[in-house]
Amino acid sequence: MGLLDFFKKSSGGGSDGGAGGGAKKSNPASKWAGVVADKRAQSYDRAEAINELCKLKSPEAVEALMKRFNFQTDPSITDQEEKDAAFEGIVNTGRDALEPVRAFAGKAESLAWPLRILKELVAEEELVEELLTWLSRWDTEYAKFIDPKLQLLAALEEHKHPKIREAVEPFLQDVNEPARFHATATTLAQEDAASIGPLVAVLVDEESVRVRTRIADGFAAQGWTVPEEHWEAARRALPHQFSLTSDGKILKR
Repeated sequence: MGLLDFFKKSSGGGSDGGAGGGAKKSNPASKWAGVVADKRAQSYDRAEAINELCKLKSPEAVEALMKRFNFQTDPSITDQEEKDAAFEGIVNTGRDALEPVRAFAGKAESLAWPLRILKELVAEEELVEELLTWLSRWDTEYAKFIDPKLQLLAALEEHKHPKIREAVEPFLQDVNEPARFHATATTLAQEDAASIGPLVAVLVDEESVRVRTRIADGFAAQGWTVPEEHWEAARRALPHQFSLTSDGKILKR
């Protein structure tokens, strides 16, 4: 034995993974992860891999299962069956699934499946907090791909929470019209009169007819009053099917 070998053995740096060797724990999910993520794999091989990963109920297994949502296969019925099986396995993992779901959502091109999973894993209050955290990664500037932002704004419309209005109002000024539309709908869904000012500001400057229509519909439904200093501008901005009364209410003709 050479001197170098002696020091390797003494420091536990040998390759036999013995005590003190710092050998990594084996990850059972790694055996199946590649197959699940492979669009070109045989469907029965992917189905087996999904089934085995579901049995593990571990964060590593969830990380692997999430990758099945990255692609579509033919026939569509098989694609849906595989995704449904992965979904059930992830949900059955419980809160241990949260971190890998968050990690996936941070890079995903679509949040459809992460949002479905999240609804199953956490209660209402925590769900809203989580959605707001995900939305906070976005700003109102131009981006080539904004589907996740739109999905988050739309998902928040289903909830009412004091923090939603403040978090969503900046997106009323988003450079993307779809984002402004969803931000408008979500802001109105909060039924908070504190939004009257920001919404009127959008109404009088907005080019999009559907955004202005959504605001007018919301004001009419809530019975909100347009501040007097904005009456003339609001009258000019209202879509043709709406009118402004002498006391600043918006009515649908």
